[in-house]
Amino acid sequence: MHVKGEHEIYCCGARVRISEKGVKVLTEPLVDYCPLHESMYGTKRIDRETVHKSVEMKIAGYGFCCENRLLDAEPVVAYGASEMIRVWLEKKLIDCAVIVCEGAGTVITANGSLVQSIGARLTGIIKTSPIREIIERIEADGGIILDKADARIDQVEGVKQAFEQGFKRVAVSVAGFQAKAISEMRKFEANAEADVLIFSVCNTCVGNADAIHIAKADIACTSASKILRTRISKKALLQLGVTIPVYALTEEGKRLVLAYLTEFKDKLVVFRTSKLPYNVGSKGPKLKQNAKTKSLKC
Repeated sequence: MHVKGEHEIYCCGARVRISEKGVKVLTEPLVDYCPLHESMYGTKRIDRETVHKSVEMKIAGYGFCCENRLLDAEPVVAYGASEMIRVWLEKKLIDCAVIVCEGAGTVITANGSLVQSIGARLTGIIKTSPIREIIERIEADGGIILDKADARIDQVEGVKQAFEQGFKRVAVSVAGFQAKAISEMRKFEANAEADVLIFSVCNTCVGNADAIHIAKADIACTSASKILRTRISKKALLQLGVTIPVYALTEEGKRLVLAYLTEFKDKLVVFRTSKLPYNVGSKGPKLKQNAKTKSLKC
């Protein structure tokens, strides 16, 4: 597996550059322990070295940022954005999705399997550069690339393009470091006479300013963010999971989450509560001592 182009991502709160020269961890990770990271990469304690190793494993195992990138539609996590969006597309509850793929940038597609194939092991992509082979495979599977020349990541323009294509019910994933895009989408949604289902993802690094925008999403994954666990949880109508909670923040978000659960294969426990969040002991990611998050710009 050989990386093509240059890309930057967040992994465990660390900013990482991936290029043909190799993997470079640019900043210290904010997370000390993450149960999801442990289950996927066998990491008990997270530092620069383990972040570097996990990204290299992603490249070697799945062709991340490579021309022969693995596109595997098998579900990976219980309550992931791509897993849910796939079900909504297959049940015709939404018309299309606006997502992000390394090597392609913003992608518009009505193919649920493609959404899952792209998002299965994806982490927050800050910027990317075009990889022709990835773009061609996405297009062959029914994906529309917003900007093939530059692999631009612009979820707001992706949603606008989806509306221009005639889609009326659009789900979009928005990373925490792009949270302002959520407020932008809400401004033009009504005038477009269409609906946008906003799924807020990759939120480990978000600050208080970002949380104001994320509160306008329909569904939000808390990642390792204490800010979302304390601020956003108060608005939640429904909580999925306790290790890395996912909150439905609107009636539409709640309806779609419940529709997803009708297709969920594992056993579930459902009970009523007077308030959220619902926490269980020490479960969940642990931030490093004195780790501080702020509004991040890329």
